[in-house]
Amino acid sequence: MSPLETAHLHGRADDRVADAVARLDAALSGDPELSFQAAAFHRGEPVLDVWGGRHLGEDSVLVPFSVTKNTIGITIGLLVERGLLDLDDLVADHWPEFAAAGKQRVTVRQLLSHQAGLAQTDPPLDRFDALDQPVAAARLAATRPLWHPGSAFGYHGVTIGNLGAELIHRVTGRTMHAFYEEEIRAPHGIDFYLGLPADQEHRRVDLQPMTPPAAGVGAHRPTALGVRVFGSAPPTPDVANDPRSWRYGHPATSGTGSARGIARLLAAAVTGVEGAAPFLSADTVAQIGQQQVHGYDEVLGQHDRAHAIVFQKPTPAMPFGGVTAFGHDGAAGGLACVDPETGIAFAWTIARGAWPGGGDPRAVALAAELGRLFAD
Repeated sequence: MSPLETAHLHGRADDRVADAVARLDAALSGDPELSFQAAAFHRGEPVLDVWGGRHLGEDSVLVPFSVTKNTIGITIGLLVERGLLDLDDLVADHWPEFAAAGKQRVTVRQLLSHQAGLAQTDPPLDRFDALDQPVAAARLAATRPLWHPGSAFGYHGVTIGNLGAELIHRVTGRTMHAFYEEEIRAPHGIDFYLGLPADQEHRRVDLQPMTPPAAGVGAHRPTALGVRVFGSAPPTPDVANDPRSWRYGHPATSGTGSARGIARLLAAAVTGVEGAAPFLSADTVAQIGQQQVHGYDEVLGQHDRAHAIVFQKPTPAMPFGGVTAFGHDGAAGGLACVDPETGIAFAWTIARGAWPGGGDPRAVALAAELGRLFAD
């Protein structure tokens, strides 16, 4: 990579990314509120590592909301890799209490692809209840699903973090936080934390409120089920910026990291980084990255949504990669994804996302462009 010589964008980039770098620099020039980091690896070697804007520096970390879900998918992949978990196992075989209220036949595959009907509990969990894993797990185990498991799917935006974490705990005897830290984050030098350590807190920056839409554009119209799951208000950065949240590091919503670190997580798992072998085999990657559902999301009311095991899959609405690609976006504009065919692992963090949220269109387009540029 070569150092950049641009007016607003800082960092390093492969020469093949020159046109994209020019567009990113122009975007910063035209929007004083835009601050982002973007990082990418190709077959484990860095090809993009840039940042710009007044809110973010090279070493800044922030909470990218649901981009954090990539930690669940990769951790589940490691359990599959080690033969500790099969995606067609019954959840209740690992977590006996889960069999209550008609859930005895739910498989791990269904649980982790948003098919289990547990997008919310009865009584409901709020965002801070979800930070108490034993309480959240007990409530989820006792809850009757909102739909018959396997008959539909709907985004388990918060609860999939508790469901995944409890399954990992039951299989390994360790909390998900401990397993991720000891087996994945620390050994591979990944700058993406489930629970930001005190000695890293000086690097953290707050998420900013989303850029408001033009008058009359993009009104927030949640579905009835969406209101039950998330409430009626559009997402705000309040939970992400609350110390209770980022110090705990909810695995669905409030990990803390940099674009460089998040991209490295995906690269280390799928392609290996800097000459090291990947820690997941091609077969495991194919299993966790295989599409499980596609179509109408009962919670979000979206007609073009697709999921693998935890991860999102590319769709016409969010075309971040090819048919083998997978990853996850975040409510405030973040995105991280990997494409095993092209070898690109990519991440984008942003301090102030654009309305109505979800993966920033610039990030989606850049991820796809990198795949084309570096296709073998």
